[in-house]
Amino acid sequence: MENNISPAKSGLQLGLLFGVIMVLEFVISYIIGIEKLIGSSFGIVINLLNYLILPFLFIFLGCTNYKKLNDGLVSFSECLKIGVSITVIAALIYAIFNLIFNLIFPEFASQMLAITKSEILKKNPNMTTEQIDMAISMTKKFMSQYIVFPVTIAMYAFFGLLYSLLVGAIVKKNPNQSF
Repeated sequence: MENNISPAKSGLQLGLLFGVIMVLEFVISYIIGIEKLIGSSFGIVINLLNYLILPFLFIFLGCTNYKKLNDGLVSFSECLKIGVSITVIAALIYAIFNLIFNLIFPEFASQMLAITKSEILKKNPNMTTEQIDMAISMTKKFMSQYIVFPVTIAMYAFFGLLYSLLVGAIVKKNPNQSF
């Protein structure tokens, strides 16, 4: 039986699911109040989920699922394609949501800048006004959608590549492999 599913296409559903989960986490965080989450265990859990646990889990699921569909065979390069496609699709969904969210709620950016300023002052009470203004100016530049959108995609593609290397080393099985 010939396999008609490409490795990248097999990661589509998992990438969509991962992206939706990240969007739901953001919405829940926004409803709870992001300022309450700064430095809390909930914020740490969300970061661990989004940057470590969920990408690894979805890449592992994608590679093992493809392996089942492909008569128990999956190459290292196929694992890389699956993993990067999962994380890039998820990042696209999240970045597009972030863009739309900031268009609908433009006050969110100023709220985040205010939270950032108060955190800077808490951690560095001796900073001058000029230093604080420069830090806020840099933060504002990095919050620009022209930077956030491509950086989000590039960052998740990088994480996808790293985790795919690890997962690929674990699950790969080539046709000439005997074990």
